[in-house]
Formats: sequence, structure tokens, C-alpha cells
Amino acid sequence: MLGDESYAGANSFFKLKKMITDITGFEYVIPTHQGRAAENVLFSYLVHDGDCCPGNSHFDTTKGHIEARKAIALDCTIDEAKDTQLEIPFKGNVDVAKLEKAFNDYKGKIPFAIVTITNNTAGGQPVSMKNLRECSELCKKYNIPLIFDSARFAENAYFIKVREEGYADKTIKEICKEMFSYADGMTMSAKKDAIVNMGGFIATRKQDWYEGAKGFCIQFEGYLTYGGMSGRDMNALAVGLDENTEFHNLETRIKQVEYLARRLDEFGIPYQRPAGGHAIFIDAPKVLTHVPKEEFPAQTLTIELYLEAGIRGCEIGYLLADRDPVTHENRFGGNDFLRLAIPRRVYTNNHMDVIAVALKNVFDRRESITHGVKIAWEAPILRHFTVQLERL
Repeated sequence: MLGDESYAGANSFFKLKKMITDITGFEYVIPTHQGRAAENVLFSYLVHDGDCCPGNSHFDTTKGHIEARKAIALDCTIDEAKDTQLEIPFKGNVDVAKLEKAFNDYKGKIPFAIVTITNNTAGGQPVSMKNLRECSELCKKYNIPLIFDSARFAENAYFIKVREEGYADKTIKEICKEMFSYADGMTMSAKKDAIVNMGGFIATRKQDWYEGAKGFCIQFEGYLTYGGMSGRDMNALAVGLDENTEFHNLETRIKQVEYLARRLDEFGIPYQRPAGGHAIFIDAPKVLTHVPKEEFPAQTLTIELYLEAGIRGCEIGYLLADRDPVTHENRFGGNDFLRLAIPRRVYTNNHMDVIAVALKNVFDRRESITHGVKIAWEAPILRHFTVQLERL
């Protein structure tokens, strides 16, 4: 993979911009070195003290960037997402009634609504096209812009194709084009559905957003035709976006996740059902029933699995939720997951068997696990990246 490494006007950027516009329809593109950088650039322009940004289960950096600006990240996910054993096709959906209530409760203080596709915090769960359309219509009614956090937009399109009526005969790219027609802009962590090592971007149809955000790109990321990426990375990103908006490429990894889910079903291990697109999310409090929430069951299960077989998962739960910025209390209201994210093009199903059996071994001795961990040191925001824990 080669790239034009010119500081300004690199043709690698224009290849990337064309690919993004072809897939999304968005005219204006700002490159960044990764997804959280895209949030930082765009939110530096849009989000201010006292604002509210409602959406479906903001992921960690999204929430962190909003709360760092003394604004509120308000979760409007459907209640069904909290019931891990309930099987519905689009568990990542926004509750439109909650969203409208937020619009009325925070009138004049909402710079945008944000929909995460797929909904990672809720278990890699997709959002239906119907729900995206309803969110768009509501936002237009209240004259509020709509942003998609699009790290796994292609997987979301896959689930729309296979689960939603009327889309079985459409291509992934056709579905993507319709999805993005309902949004005013997007942020993207390209490490996910663009299958690259580094990269991200902002894309929008709003020229005022582009003009307002581009100064922050130059301040934080670099010039507007590279945004912290090398030319090689931009070329790779363009190819990745093209390849991963093809059905069979998406199906390979999603089917492997489903295979792991079936193995866990054999052992009776509870996870967020149905299986997500990129990962299995183990319902840790249902596994470690003797570990109190104050001792972080999902983080405890993550540690136990690593000690059992050297398998590194990730806690998506009470630690990741951070403390309430006002009360400084831990937030225990959401799910507490051990996430087993499956890298693309890396593992075979034999590896999935090893993971399943290792988790079964921990599951079989769950009654003996009665204590978790406590926090020895934590950062004031995004603590889960650097937190220091002690086993109890």
C-alpha cells in the first residue's frame, strides 16, 4: 500500500474523500487520526457547558468528550436492551419517546442527537432503518441535527439486510446510503468497519459544521488533507471502506461471532442476546452472582478469564460507566458486560472453541468466586483506560 505523503493537497486524501462521499453522500470530510479525535474536533465546535446530547448508549469516549465539556450525555436506548435474555432483532434502537422528552426537557440546549450504529455499549446491537428514519423525522420536527457514531455502520447495514423487512435484496452500499440520508453528519473510528490500524474522520452535509470544525482539526490533528494520518493510512482506509461494505466480507466475521455464541449456549453461559456483530457480551452479574456490583463483576470475570487461559477480554460495564460528574457516585444503572471482541481475519473457529471452554471452566467454578476488585486509583474521566485495581 502506497500513499502521497504531501503535507497539503495529498491525492490520498481526495481518494479517501471520494470513497466516503460515495458511501455516505456527505460532501464535507475532515480526516482525523482516530474516532475519539473526530469527536474532539467536532464537539469542540458544537458542545458547550450545560448542553445535553441525547442518544443511544454513548460509547466511552463519546460520553467522555461530552462530559468533559460539562454537558450531559443522556441515554435514550430502548428499555429492552437491559434484558440480556430477550431476543429482538434491533436491540440498539433509540426510544423515540425518550428522545422527544429530552428535546422538550432541554429545549435550546441540544446541539445534536447522536445515534451509535451499532450500539456497542448495549452489546453490539443494531439499529433498524425504521428507527433511524423515526429519529430523523423527530429531529427535523424540533430542528435538531442528527449525528451517527458510525464505527460499525457497515455491520449495522448487514443486520438491516438480514433482519429488516424490505432490505433483503438491497446491497450493503445501498443500505448505507439510505442510513446516512437520515443524518446530518457522522464521526468514524476507522479501526472498526474500515479495517485499518489507524484513522478516523468527520463527514457532514452541513457546511457551517465543516467551517466551524476545521480550525480545531488544524489545532489538534494537522492539516485538512491528512488530519494526523499518513497518506498510506488514508489509502488503506479508502480500500477498507470499499471492501467492508460488501456482504460476504461482513458475513465472515459476524458468522464467527455467532459460532462462539452457539458454543456458549451449549454451556448455558448467559450473554446479551442475540449475538452482536463484532463481539459476544457476557452478562457478568448473571455469572458471578456472589460478587456485589460495588466489586465490579464484569471486571472480575475479565480477570478470571485471563488467569484461566490468557484470553484478554474487556469490561464494558460499571467501570467504563465512570462516576456521575455531579454526585461522583459510581453509575450502576446499565449492563455489566465482559466483551469478547473478535478481530477480523485473524482467528479460526478452533480459537472460538478455546475461548468457550475456558469460559466454561470459569463458569463451572463461579460459586467459589465471592469477591471482586476495588479501585486503588482512578482518573477523573475515562478511568477504565488507566484504573488501578486491587483484588479483594
